[in-house]
Amino acid sequence: MNEMKDNKQQLWKMIAWVAGGFSLLICVLLIANFIQINRYDPVSSETINTLVERLSQNPGDEQLRNEIRTLDLLARKAYFTNQWQIRMGGYMLLVGVAFVIVALQMITLNEKKFPDLSLQPDENLLRTQHLTRKWVAVFSTLLVLTALSFAFLAHRQLENKFKAREITVTDESGDIKNDDDNTATAGFQEEKLLGAVSPEITENKDSIINKEPETPANIETSDVTQKVLKEAEPATSKPDAENIFASFRGPGSNGITVQKNVPVDWDGKTGKNIRWKAKIPLPGFNSPVVWGNRIYLTGADASKREVYCFDANTGETIWIGQVQNLPGASANSPKVADYTGYAAPTMTTNSQHVFAIFANGDIAAFTMDGKPAWSKNLGIPDNHYGYASSLIMFHDLVIVQYDQRKSARVLALAAETGETIWETNRDVKISWASPVLVNTGNRFELILAADPFVISYNPTNGQELWRLKCLSGEVGPSVAYAGGMVFALNEYASLVAIKIGEKPEKVWEDQEYLSDVPSPVATDDYLIVPTSYGMVACYDTKTGTKLWEHEFDNSIYSSPLISEGKVYLPDKTGVVHIFKADKEFSLIASPGLGEKTTCTPAFANGRIYLRGENNLYCVE
Repeated sequence: MNEMKDNKQQLWKMIAWVAGGFSLLICVLLIANFIQINRYDPVSSETINTLVERLSQNPGDEQLRNEIRTLDLLARKAYFTNQWQIRMGGYMLLVGVAFVIVALQMITLNEKKFPDLSLQPDENLLRTQHLTRKWVAVFSTLLVLTALSFAFLAHRQLENKFKAREITVTDESGDIKNDDDNTATAGFQEEKLLGAVSPEITENKDSIINKEPETPANIETSDVTQKVLKEAEPATSKPDAENIFASFRGPGSNGITVQKNVPVDWDGKTGKNIRWKAKIPLPGFNSPVVWGNRIYLTGADASKREVYCFDANTGETIWIGQVQNLPGASANSPKVADYTGYAAPTMTTNSQHVFAIFANGDIAAFTMDGKPAWSKNLGIPDNHYGYASSLIMFHDLVIVQYDQRKSARVLALAAETGETIWETNRDVKISWASPVLVNTGNRFELILAADPFVISYNPTNGQELWRLKCLSGEVGPSVAYAGGMVFALNEYASLVAIKIGEKPEKVWEDQEYLSDVPSPVATDDYLIVPTSYGMVACYDTKTGTKLWEHEFDNSIYSSPLISEGKVYLPDKTGVVHIFKADKEFSLIASPGLGEKTTCTPAFANGRIYLRGENNLYCVE
């Protein structure tokens, strides 16, 4: 019996010592990391700013420009690596402490269960041991709390340093601009409303609540809104193709548009060729979608989620729908990065409904006139930046890419009812890319990108058609498609060209220019690859030969669109660079919005609709 007791005690003591030593080491590392962050700037703010100041004095210095770009990429990587190390260190410390507590409890339990009666207790010794244990416990607790506090402070401090990093760039006039908002493309909660969604019809600041949403005749509107509704064509009428831009990046979310005579000259500061601009109540990084004479987009913060409908001719607000109080939704908003926000995914629409999804997993459908149709909560997305994948439609199905940490999946919901028609689990990691729908000539394919696969599905039933392992990392860019080829890429991975079929084939691969946010776009002959640091490259789609490269002065988070052989690519300052999709770089124009943007524009009605930081613009 004593031998068994001794063996158990020795085992638990060993576990306690090992776990204690491990926890002590993690504490020291977390505290040292905090000190290091305060002594050394891992995001290289001062160094980069100094180099940028030098570049502003000598803008033709290409070697200095390349040095800044390289240092910026290294700083981003250092930031994300350091944040991951801090989080893992905190988790490991908690696990180590848990093992120590369990081991000490077992040691105490065994001592009580198998007391050693051969030893006479020494009161002084017992008192000394008790005090020693007490102080050791107090010291250990303080050390652990200090380490966890320092980890939290280091995490916040590093995040603030990264956000506040002032990377200045020179605009065309020679002025120095502050470009410190690292905003990405690309993607919450309350009680009940006929099962979920509560619409509000508003005009400017007047808000009229729709008491009976199932009866259109009972919608109350202000006089101005009544006038807008009378003059507008019916929301459910079928406009021609040039007046439809129904999803992120246009038809199939592929970046190739059918619209013609898209403007190339405007100035947001002077109002030149700006038909109107409209204030957007809540922030969001989603792009506008257009159906006829109506424009739809979303905005959200930690407590509110809204869908907006604007008149395409006047910019007047036709209706605002609120999404809240969905059954099953969490009472707490998920934590999202500032550069993703609560309304990153772009909506989609058909002739009957508009569909929106938010960062807490709420998805809702409204009629074109703002009546709630259905809504549900898909579960809070489990990722560390926030949900960003946009919606897309295939016939009467709303398709959702929902790649999360523990349950990656793609699903299709019935447009009329929200019922899940099919759902396919995916063996991939978190992705912020959006689905792309293509017609190969033989069939439709739904193509999704995530670490480590590009996978094609049958959009009718969710059946997998093919897959190719070719990606890694945190995938943000969506794929591009042209001429029977799929083009996929991600930063710190590679750019791959895939010839699709029953057995997909990697035709060529390149690692020179890669994107972490903006998506590529392709014609049958040319692949345009933008990067977030302002470099754009053009490749021959068939051979992978780089035809040209060009560097713009500012960061790029929007995705390019091609209309009539012209590429439209906004940078973060709101300047839209328009150039030819051709074998040589040829800049057509670079008109400015006068407001920062990270959103991809929409083309319709011979106009451009572009969301800025605070306003929606109509360029004509």
